[in-house]
Amino acid sequence: MLKPKYPPTQTYTAAPLVTQHVVQHAPGQEAQPQMVHVPVRTGVGGLVQSRPGTALLVVFGAIAGVLALAAVAVSLLLAVAVTAVALAVSGLVVLFLVRAVRDELHR
Repeated sequence: MLKPKYPPTQTYTAAPLVTQHVVQHAPGQEAQPQMVHVPVRTGVGGLVQSRPGTALLVVFGAIAGVLALAAVAVSLLLAVAVTAVALAVSGLVVLFLVRAVRDELHR
């Protein structure tokens, strides 16, 4: 019927190396071009270096994530505590009812 079109398996393209020709002039010598490797900024380090406000944004984002996770954990613990109290009260009520019915039957 309909066949899906998958992307080619080799879709990764490497970042090109940036090179510069450095010419050194010495008296009486012909200048030879030299290849100089310029590091390419990638990842978080390059992003923080190129935009300083990004570091602040990453820190505040991490703090907000931790606070949200803590709120979820506290709410789960509170739900477990409320459930435990409700079961304990229900158990006591059932215990008193069973004792009351047993006392009535033995009279």
